[in-house]
Amino acid sequence: VSPLNRWIPVFHCQASWCFPALLMAVTAFWRLREQMSKRVAVVIAEDPTKTHRPVEALRIALGLCAGDHQTTIVLLGRAPLLLTDDTDDIVDVDILEKYRPSLAQLGVPFVLESGAATDALLEEFSVTKKSADEIRSLLESCDRTLVFS
Repeated sequence: VSPLNRWIPVFHCQASWCFPALLMAVTAFWRLREQMSKRVAVVIAEDPTKTHRPVEALRIALGLCAGDHQTTIVLLGRAPLLLTDDTDDIVDVDILEKYRPSLAQLGVPFVLESGAATDALLEEFSVTKKSADEIRSLLESCDRTLVFS
């Protein structure tokens, strides 16, 4: 007699054997899912006017957000240009314009250095400013960090 039968009523029919097995599989899946969910930081420190990598980093971050990961994007140096209307000189701007609305709609948190200018940033993004020490603490608290520099 399975220990599971103590908590689950057993109905005597052809399908009665599959219910406990299905319940155990679903429970195992949810436990595994909780273990897979991570706090992830994507750090973008490259100049988007010089290389395609910052735009690619945003695309990767969006993919992480689509899963169960708690994703934060840290923009350093000239990377905050990705969140402005001044996109004329950005490499792969067509890809950027394709993914930016999804990042805004999902409310993905963006972190900028406290000295960064935020006058030209688009208002639809969730942006906070943090000091270098606060950014360091944020990165240390994450399970995984992807750095594009």
